[in-house]
Amino acid sequence: MSAVNITNVTVLDNPASFLTPFQFEISYECLTALKDDLEWKLIYVGSAEDETYDQLLESVLVGPVNADPPDPSKIREEDIIGVTVLLLTCSYLGQEFIRVGYYVNNDYDDEQLREEPPPKVLVDRVQRNILSDKPRVTKFPINFHPENNENEEQPPPSELPSETGEDPLAVVDRGPPDESDS
Repeated sequence: MSAVNITNVTVLDNPASFLTPFQFEISYECLTALKDDLEWKLIYVGSAEDETYDQLLESVLVGPVNADPPDPSKIREEDIIGVTVLLLTCSYLGQEFIRVGYYVNNDYDDEQLREEPPPKVLVDRVQRNILSDKPRVTKFPINFHPENNENEEQPPPSELPSETGEDPLAVVDRGPPDESDS
């Protein structure tokens, strides 16, 4: 059983310009006393095919999560317009225990630009829309109290897909990072 229960995540200022900072309000409850802070991370998936384009936008020890937008120069031009993913993760003692994934649709804010896209992406005219009503939540079991039992084996992660039962983020469903990745 998890020691932390996420009760609500609200995406603020949505839809917004691609260059507008991200804002999230996160509500959670601690079911047992924790000796250390929770770490929240916001990760922008720049390419479904290559995680080297992923950008860590923010890492905070307390909420709310406010993060600068992704750096367009670190995203392949052909991946700026279209659908991508935004990951909100939470870790305790370097162990990720929950990941909330959202589809993000990036498109031009003007009908004519959508119908006849310019040869070079006009980032200042791109609007992002986080599909906040259909998040995918993956929980990873961790030991919240390692001082009690060092060698406890953990069961596999449990996934809570969207209400449709589909697996909308399977293309970027990566396991929790190694502790050395943090």
